[in-house]
Amino acid sequence: MDKVIKTGWIFVLGLFIAACSGEKEDFLDRMSMEHEGDRPVENASSDLAQSGEVSGEEVNYATVNGTEITGYLAKADNADENTPGIIVIHEWWGLNDNIRNMTDKLAGEGYTVLAVDLYKGKVAESPDSAGSYAGSVNDEEAIDNLTQAYNYLTKEQNAGNIGVIGWCFGGAWSLQTALAHPDKIDATVIYYGRLVTDTEQLAELQMPVLGIFGAEDQGIPPKEVKAFESALNEVDVSNSIHIYDGAGHAFANPSGTRYQEEAAKDAWQKTVSFFEENLK
Repeated sequence: MDKVIKTGWIFVLGLFIAACSGEKEDFLDRMSMEHEGDRPVENASSDLAQSGEVSGEEVNYATVNGTEITGYLAKADNADENTPGIIVIHEWWGLNDNIRNMTDKLAGEGYTVLAVDLYKGKVAESPDSAGSYAGSVNDEEAIDNLTQAYNYLTKEQNAGNIGVIGWCFGGAWSLQTALAHPDKIDATVIYYGRLVTDTEQLAELQMPVLGIFGAEDQGIPPKEVKAFESALNEVDVSNSIHIYDGAGHAFANPSGTRYQEEAAKDAWQKTVSFFEENLK
């Protein structure tokens, strides 16, 4: 790994851990409450339109602390050299088939898309196991994982501009990926992930941010979302933040029973347009 890149993300991670170690536990507690009784079932997100044909395969894209990491790579059939890339970060259930389905749909829009695995092969079937897996993720290892995902797309797949997207647990890590590589990520999408409102950290971001949230989300309430938006505006980071009335946490997750079709479809169109504008 490039020494400058490694030093940069370790510094950012150090700031993050020092400021937010307690917040992580609080966030996971709130997520457990939001997902109480939920299950990682397929929902209407599988019906979202896929614009083009894709090919997908399991790939080894990283080695983290001696463990080889397998993700899911999907490429548009018309992809060529310098086709933009997208890093997909799973929500708290893990890298399951529903995440692979969404990865295919993004690839169908004309991208090379890598769905990463922050759980090292584990996939949750209940809120209890999901909370356990999410809580066991080592922050430094996760950033290493995501950094290698970026390198895999740019060096092994010759991808051009790179975007990142995640839902819930993955939304938090989408923002952390951007903060770790503020001059490398070209577009960041956050679906109701844990937020950062420290302007000193956010001022480093050099890419536009799209945020998708629910007005009824008690885990990430509108008050926190508006504070995040205000902080981005204060440091002149381009952003588009949307809070959907009547929508709760996980309303657009590709897995789970909280899916709300109307809001999720609108959010998906905003996501597709955002990546089109900023990656192509």
